[in-house]
Amino acid sequence: MARFGICIYPEHSTQSEIKKYIEKSAKAGCKRIFSCLLSVEKSKNEIIDEFRDWIDYAHSFDMEVILDVAPFVFQRLGITYNDLSFFNEIHADGIRLDEGFDGMKEAVMTYNPYELKIEINASTGTKYLENILSYNPRKDRIITCHNFYPQRYTGLSQEHFENTSKYIKSMNFNVAAFVTSQNENTFGPWNVSEGLCTLENHRNLPLHVQIRHMFAMGFIDDVIIANCYASDSELDILSKIDPYKLTFTVDKEYELSDVEMKILYEHEHIVRGDISEYMARSTQPRITFKNSSIKPCNTRDIKKGDVIILNYNYDRYKGELHVAFKDMKNDGNKNVIGRIPENEIILIDYMKPWTPFKFINI
Repeated sequence: MARFGICIYPEHSTQSEIKKYIEKSAKAGCKRIFSCLLSVEKSKNEIIDEFRDWIDYAHSFDMEVILDVAPFVFQRLGITYNDLSFFNEIHADGIRLDEGFDGMKEAVMTYNPYELKIEINASTGTKYLENILSYNPRKDRIITCHNFYPQRYTGLSQEHFENTSKYIKSMNFNVAAFVTSQNENTFGPWNVSEGLCTLENHRNLPLHVQIRHMFAMGFIDDVIIANCYASDSELDILSKIDPYKLTFTVDKEYELSDVEMKILYEHEHIVRGDISEYMARSTQPRITFKNSSIKPCNTRDIKKGDVIILNYNYDRYKGELHVAFKDMKNDGNKNVIGRIPENEIILIDYMKPWTPFKFINI
């Protein structure tokens, strides 16, 4: 099941701020929280008291909480790989191993009596996971999550991200990744915070575009907003994003008729199976609106990324919606209702035969 998530960094926030953000995020549909113990330098008892308070509050909204750890955190707090009771005392749902142990220890952790999930770092390649699997872990307690990268230009390449994620997904493990809020004055666990994203090509994109790109790739289960705090407007958009459908926004070029608005935003769309190299066609609207009038308007020549509705000059094809893959001449039968924004053009590459898609108005 696809999920949205947020991050909490208690050392940089008050309990009041944390709980307010948890409540807002839960109402926006978020179902998981990532938090970091790597940057926390408090005692065991202080951590238990502070973390358990907000974790219990998150649980009241049915949100899952995973804590980021590493071998040095175990050493600092006197935790051993075969006794994870500390994390149970905090009421965490699992731990993410930012840095690995030796494979055997990770496997042993999966048999913990508290049913804690063990989240494996997905960004470092697949040999690490293969090593863990060689020690016969409980696979049902293993999940995976990529890193985020506070330094500009250090995020993952698209190729590496896809290769590692697809391989992990092929073994039926959940894969999570991070996106970054573009809100002002956000922060993460460290002083460096030039955006907290997994993919470098996401660093400057609007949050909703990053999220829709993650889900469009088809192998990411959970998308987590890494920095605090995402704005109210960013959280509000989450309710409009369907993780199971390729979604676009449109920069409209004229005031659309009621019929055109209904075709664009209310009708179901699916790419025809016999896909063209020039466009994706959604043909069902021409049946729904066969008796409606769609007058010619804005019949300029077509560019890649244009969204088109066929007007009444096209007779039986009137009402079809197209997304252009290539530049084309317009013979006057096609209303160019608008364009997919330049920072979303990448999403067009995911329009394959029988792909369901929709347009959201934000």
